Amino acid sequence: MEYERWKISDLPWDRLDPAAVTPDVLSIIKAAALVEYNASAYADYLCRVFHDDADFQRDARQWAVEEIQHGQALGAWAQRIDPSWNFEDAMARFRAGYSPEHFLNVNDSGSVRGSRAGEMIARCMVEVGTSSYYSAVGDSVGEPVLKEICRHIASDEFRHYKLFYDTLNKYLAHERMGVLRRVRVALSRIAESEDDELAYAYFAANAGSGETYDRARYSAAYMSRAYGFYRPKHADRAVAMIFKACGLKPHTVPYKIVSRFAWRKIQGEHGRLAKIAA
Repeated sequence: MEYERWKISDLPWDRLDPAAVTPDVLSIIKAAALVEYNASAYADYLCRVFHDDADFQRDARQWAVEEIQHGQALGAWAQRIDPSWNFEDAMARFRAGYSPEHFLNVNDSGSVRGSRAGEMIARCMVEVGTSSYYSAVGDSVGEPVLKEICRHIASDEFRHYKLFYDTLNKYLAHERMGVLRRVRVALSRIAESEDDELAYAYFAANAGSGETYDRARYSAAYMSRAYGFYRPKHADRAVAMIFKACGLKPHTVPYKIVSRFAWRKIQGEHGRLAKIAA
């Protein structure tokens, strides 16, 4: 994973344009900053699962460093747009109410996905989601610094996908895992995107001190805004990456069908969740 890392200090802060930022964009970036910054727990978990693979452990630790930098960059941007918001305070609130360790077998060296190959498929799905998300946000926003941050993050996430995909292929040489099982793992992880992490991050980043957490409400608030950035090309690329991780060929008739379905699903969920959030 050797490459020249980008630096937060090198971002074009002199071009920051608060007038180009909508409240919706600011609210989801605040939430995204918290999720990205929380990567160390996942790296600890991956190092337990791959306890005898020193090369992957090194890459997992580097992955976490880069994810944390994503959170720092997004948090720094949000604080400049909204000086009344404090990233560290919001992060403390997030960690007080949401702990990923609950889902990560902290006392077990096995994968919650049942195998190392399954774990890598799940990680690929996460990178599919983040790479498409930051590509979509970066393509949609007009604020120059945020656009640059999203470009860097999306590039990192595509590279992280390749890391996990290459590791998947390494372990598939030893673990038997057919296409149907790979698809089941992928779909299971995609479904988890609506768990408490994103919803609680949105709550911790944006709710007033007197408000109480309501998962359905804050999940709708985050996802309805996030879905609004997507365009068909983002859905197409995401489906192609999912197909590849599952051992299916992209750019085929089944791929085209699933891609159209994914785009309609995004549009439908955007409308449905917007009503709930309102």
